[in-house]
Amino acid sequence: MKKRIVVSLLLLAVIGLLIYTIANPYDAEAFEESGSEFYSTWVALIPPVVAILLALLTKEVYSSLFVGIVSGALLYSNFNLEHAVNTMFFNEDGGMLYKIADSFNVGILVFLVLLGILVALMNKAGGSAAFGNWASKHIKSRKGAQLATVVLGVLIFVDDYFNCLTVGSVMKPVTDSHKVSRAKLAYIIDATAAPVCIIAPISSWAAAVTSSVPEDSNINGFQTFINTIPYNYYAILTLVMMIIIILHKADFGPMKKHEINAFKGDLFTTGGEGKGTDEHIEVSDKGIVLDLVLPVAVLIIACIFGMVYTGGFLDGVDFITAFADADASVGLVLGGFVAVIFTFFYYMLRDVMSFKDFTDCIVAGFKAMVAPILILIFAWTLSGMTNLLGAKVFVADTVAQAAPELQSMLPAVIFLVALGLAFSTGTSWGTFGILIPIVMGVFPNGEMMLISISACLAGAVCGDHCSPISDTTIMASAGAQCNHINHVSTQLPYALTCAAVSFVTYIFAGYIKNPAICLPIGIVLMIITMLIIEKVTGRMPDVEESAEA
Repeated sequence: MKKRIVVSLLLLAVIGLLIYTIANPYDAEAFEESGSEFYSTWVALIPPVVAILLALLTKEVYSSLFVGIVSGALLYSNFNLEHAVNTMFFNEDGGMLYKIADSFNVGILVFLVLLGILVALMNKAGGSAAFGNWASKHIKSRKGAQLATVVLGVLIFVDDYFNCLTVGSVMKPVTDSHKVSRAKLAYIIDATAAPVCIIAPISSWAAAVTSSVPEDSNINGFQTFINTIPYNYYAILTLVMMIIIILHKADFGPMKKHEINAFKGDLFTTGGEGKGTDEHIEVSDKGIVLDLVLPVAVLIIACIFGMVYTGGFLDGVDFITAFADADASVGLVLGGFVAVIFTFFYYMLRDVMSFKDFTDCIVAGFKAMVAPILILIFAWTLSGMTNLLGAKVFVADTVAQAAPELQSMLPAVIFLVALGLAFSTGTSWGTFGILIPIVMGVFPNGEMMLISISACLAGAVCGDHCSPISDTTIMASAGAQCNHINHVSTQLPYALTCAAVSFVTYIFAGYIKNPAICLPIGIVLMIITMLIIEKVTGRMPDVEESAEA
């Protein structure tokens, strides 16, 4: 009955839009002069909010993102159905076809496929199984499995996309053997991706931040990024919080349910969603640990070299400058391609698979990445619709107008604004690309400039963590082969808890302006907050001791 009512209402809405479109045909010249009635207003934030709320309510991400895209296109076209359809698919600044055709986006999609192929190859050759067996002998507890995942995530600091998919493919056998839920694995992957990259001097994120500093500011972008690291409270406190949760078994919210279910044998809680097609491939019994470690090591080295290569390293540019000028998309594709080719020859020489096995893995790897690719395309298009509506302009104007009256409170406000913008658009880089020039217009230099830029970076990462349409959140789900909505719903309470502590810490920073004092304050506040939560919600059952008993 409810289904018929919903379908009937949708049909009536479409008929109404058709009648309105026929009565008010699209006039390109008139629209070019007047534009959208909702441009740069609070209404511009409605499409991503609609998509996010629907995703959380329905637990279905594809249709939710599509509804958000449609609502954005309708608002942009002033509810003219013809113009909305053309905007949704063919607009050069935000349409789906142009988002798919964007060279950077295509590079990320190709990198996804290459990593999917590499994971399928490692599974087929028995490398993942061999590593899982080795790890099960050396890693004796769930706590150890989670800490090992954290260490690997921190070590792979070059790029968040690379981090998400590599850590997931390597550590899944280990965490599965110790009954760690896929939602918890996805959280650890996500928490060691962007938060680590944003405080790592040599990473694609450092390059993005450096390029966001206006060229006419006479400020060294890379040096400014280095100086902001001690003030990046969300990134640092996320790592602190994660370690406390693992060591104290202090999971709370939906994650606690997932972890308890995982110990009972259900790693997914909602019936096994997220299992990749690679799990159905027949595995070789000749696999050894080196069959996983060597391809991953080659992938890491090749991706780093690929990135500095695109930055002109072979042309005499120094390593740091080459990294700052690197094209992450091209570099990752080059690194992924080299790793796949190396793995092919290595496995052939090892005689752990045939040529047909290799070609089968290409198909299997591509299939495993279809879901994240589709979500990414929809998320990019939704972001495009939001940009067409001027959401970024609205936020930027709001911050610029409010800044003169705030001063010492500005870092905390910037943190919230960046969080909201990244949450709505699903992009961290776009968020700090807009806000950093505004911040530097208010504080051209000095300690307040560093604190405010850090608040912008921290808020962008936090919003990115909270948003279901964020590409890194999607990548973390793909890396852990976890249902995307499960990952979002379990990570959200953790991200918001850390955001609250970070916000309070930025209030202190705006007045104290000393990282040696403010960072310890933030860490102490984080520890106290987690102890209070643990006291209120109770510690996780000691499943390992229960098993022994």
